[in-house]
Amino acid sequence: MSFSGLFQRRRVVQMGVGLLAASALTVFAQNSYPSKPVRIVVGFSAGGTTDVVARIMAKELTQSLGQSFIIENRPGGGSNIATEVVKAADPDGYTLLFVAVTSTINQTLYPKIKFDLNRDFEAVALGAKVPNILVVHPSVPANNVKEFIEWARANDDKIAYASSGSGTSIHMAGEMFKVRTGLKTQHVPYKGSAPAVTDLIGGQVQFMFDNMPASWPHVQSGKLKALAVTTKTRSPSAPNVPTLEESGVAPFDVTSWFGLIAPKGTPKEVVDKLNLVMNQAFDKPEVKLAYEKLGAVAEKNSPKDFSNFIRQEVSTWAPVVKASGATVD
Repeated sequence: MSFSGLFQRRRVVQMGVGLLAASALTVFAQNSYPSKPVRIVVGFSAGGTTDVVARIMAKELTQSLGQSFIIENRPGGGSNIATEVVKAADPDGYTLLFVAVTSTINQTLYPKIKFDLNRDFEAVALGAKVPNILVVHPSVPANNVKEFIEWARANDDKIAYASSGSGTSIHMAGEMFKVRTGLKTQHVPYKGSAPAVTDLIGGQVQFMFDNMPASWPHVQSGKLKALAVTTKTRSPSAPNVPTLEESGVAPFDVTSWFGLIAPKGTPKEVVDKLNLVMNQAFDKPEVKLAYEKLGAVAEKNSPKDFSNFIRQEVSTWAPVVKASGATVD
């Protein structure tokens, strides 16, 4: 064999060894992850819908992958603080963000935002969609949207609505409601849905467009009154509650959603593994029951599907934010 032939043969062997090594590393990454506890950062306080859905998924990931997936609540800045924390984390799959629709709204709402959801993160999976619901304190003398608007107009300078933070879908639903009805009521932002609902029940504020899972138990117990849902169709969990469009406030279609994302550069094998477990969880009876109680809907999806969904949500909310005139420094 000539020297050049021997060289070419050695080169082919080396390339084959390299491919085998790369394949072995991929299999190792798939099989070894996770080898230690994983933290899932949530940008809102415990007890809100983002937190509740995140804990359902964390439990499933823990059971399926044999390592603890630990929820870390980092409220503040309309979830921007948590998002920045995860953006700066090592892209190794051990720091994840349970993102909400809020972050796609924030891309337009905050003029000096320090992240881009599609540029700085890897989409993993869409976790759930839920409607928002217009709830009022029982002292409000209204049993439907029409009566509420009439009462609010007569008391516009004395009432306020709560939200889980500036830029959340709860906030923007309130702003959209003001645009559609001409009301000028005050907005009071909180660091999460749970403290906002607490003050609503206590009468410190008069109404709220909360994620349905967080407020529905209080409606059922009589602590709050439900007047309408924000989606185009009624919720299967509350079939007797009309939509805002049915109630004469149109157009109106706001849906909250939650999902898992990771820092940019997180290995594809890790992303795919997490996506697979989440999609498998949606078929489990206990998860279906938990979602049903929340009024939540699950949709199986790929990382690419979720990435495209996030991009579309940013585009969808941008004109809504601008039309509302809402801004946050």
